[in-house]
Amino acid sequence: MTWLVVGLGNPSDQYTATRHNVGQMVIDHLITRHRIKLSSHKSRTDIAAYKLGVGVDAFPIILAKSKSYMNETGGPIKALANFYSIEPAKIIVLHDELDIPFAAIRSKQGGGDNGHNGLKSLTSAFDTPDYFRVRLGIGRPMGQQDPADFVLKQFSKEEKKDLDEFIDRGADAVESLIEKGLELTQQKFNI
Repeated sequence: MTWLVVGLGNPSDQYTATRHNVGQMVIDHLITRHRIKLSSHKSRTDIAAYKLGVGVDAFPIILAKSKSYMNETGGPIKALANFYSIEPAKIIVLHDELDIPFAAIRSKQGGGDNGHNGLKSLTSAFDTPDYFRVRLGIGRPMGQQDPADFVLKQFSKEEKKDLDEFIDRGADAVESLIEKGLELTQQKFNI
């Protein structure tokens, strides 16, 4: 059964290194890790495919980044899922999360969107929130900074010191979720 792993973010170079694009950073890391390449798909997404594991027990995985903005992610990802006949129960969405500390990772299935426009768009397109999420902690802004501005800024100098390791653990969490399931992944990463 094929898994669809979606990294949320905004297109264009101005957003590439922002907190809101941390989900796409994990997708890029998985692409590098498995030495595969993105290609354009007619669903308005960029995708790459690989198998996790070996032989008959390997899991086929499609990595995806939408070419649309965060609040319009649902349409392209739904079209891609339909093209490959992938149900929401086999979709993992990687996204930034304000309500957990920077570099913390939490996995879950279903739940609300917590004001996240990418999740809102996906839930609307699929008519269900019952897909998996790997929540990548970016923390809340200090002082009076608007969270909407905060997520569109690059990581701080201090955060950048730990960013590579954080992204690597995010990729590990995705593959653990596929190979070992939600409960074992939560035990390992939800610390």
